[in-house]
Amino acid sequence: MPGGAGGIPSYVVSAHSNLDSWRALPAAQQPDWPDRGELDKVVAELGGLPPLVFAGECDQLKDELAAVARGEAFVLQGGDCAETFAGATADNVRNKLKTLLQMAIVLTYAGKVPVVKIGRLAGQFAKPRSKGTETREGVELPAYRGDMVNGFDFTSEARTPDPWRLLKAYHSSAVTLNLARAFAKGGYADLRQVHAWNQDFVAESPAGRRYEQLAREIDQALAFMRACGADPEEFHTVEFYSSHEALILDYDRALTRIDSRTGLPYDVSAHMVWIGERTRQLDGAHVDFFARIRNPIGVKLGPTTTASQALELVEKLNPDNEPGRLTFITRMGAPKIRELLPGLVKEVTSAGVQVAWVCDPMHGNTFEAPSGHKTRRLDDVLDEVAGFFEVHRSLGTHPGGIHIEFTGDDVTECVGGGHEIAEGDLATRYETACDPRLNRGQSLDLAFRVAELYRSV
Repeated sequence: MPGGAGGIPSYVVSAHSNLDSWRALPAAQQPDWPDRGELDKVVAELGGLPPLVFAGECDQLKDELAAVARGEAFVLQGGDCAETFAGATADNVRNKLKTLLQMAIVLTYAGKVPVVKIGRLAGQFAKPRSKGTETREGVELPAYRGDMVNGFDFTSEARTPDPWRLLKAYHSSAVTLNLARAFAKGGYADLRQVHAWNQDFVAESPAGRRYEQLAREIDQALAFMRACGADPEEFHTVEFYSSHEALILDYDRALTRIDSRTGLPYDVSAHMVWIGERTRQLDGAHVDFFARIRNPIGVKLGPTTTASQALELVEKLNPDNEPGRLTFITRMGAPKIRELLPGLVKEVTSAGVQVAWVCDPMHGNTFEAPSGHKTRRLDDVLDEVAGFFEVHRSLGTHPGGIHIEFTGDDVTECVGGGHEIAEGDLATRYETACDPRLNRGQSLDLAFRVAELYRSV
């Protein structure tokens, strides 16, 4: 399609006048709000609140994702499956950021490319559900859809969707972002300190011997730069971006603002937002809304995705083929990725589409343990990442990143890892509000293993 004024894609120039067209379309996974009048009050209040992020920051992330699409950078995106209001504390935010930074330094050294650090935080308060209700001992109640919608306790009062929770999600997101920015810019993210944490991990982990050589190489590189007097600002601070699945459209629409620089709409609830596997219908409300905002956006692609569907999503969401605009986040499952991903990547690539490919190795590898806990095996997660790399290397395309659910705490939600967690251990610290997360040790295991994949090429 031809470009608009000032080189802006033409389909966007008039898009902001249609920001509510999604309301006339089928919208999957939306809560059944009991009182639309109360929802309207909340939406009006959200509409008058300050942005959580700025349009210029979104554009900066888009530029960095364009480098990923060109094969010049790597994405590390991770955080909670579903944030909770109670989890918006300094300790929780610090531990998640610490783990992400530890993973990033390993991947940066091994991949020899910049790592774009994106948190699943400050907005990841809603989750899609396979069923709208949950039944226990003959009692049926609405499913828990995340703290943004209702409460986790299995009571009628807690499970009734409450629109005022949207407002609380905004304020919890603001607190989380303020903390993340302070840690990222205030010295906590110093490169040498992060490496010292990794040295501790290597020394303490049963699998540490496997990673000693890589850790020693990083240490030598830092020592060399220190001896040369190199001390750039980048050693002491990091660029850190927020993201979430923009599931509850009333929330993200209320936080969409027209940028004063360009007159174009941005969803200022996060730097990047994505469409989930359950809401990527081509004629649905989510795709329509995402087509009209200017953020960098992602789409989750599961094992049923066809190449023609992927190309139709490109045509709707990025018809001008703008670099950095669109990221495809694949979630195939370890047994299927080597079979299903090649055709998808091949067709999209041959069409000349500029897209960043990122692997979500979590959601396709979930199973229920005998204890009834939903869990994942770290070995399956690692196998899907390995398959993702193998497919892209065989096709000559770029494995652009990983998208994982993790926490900085020592939970017992996924099995495996250097400090082995067995299925019988799951109940020890099973704390997730929804899906099982990798703990800190398992996350670092994953980072070092991905580093090995990079170095084996």
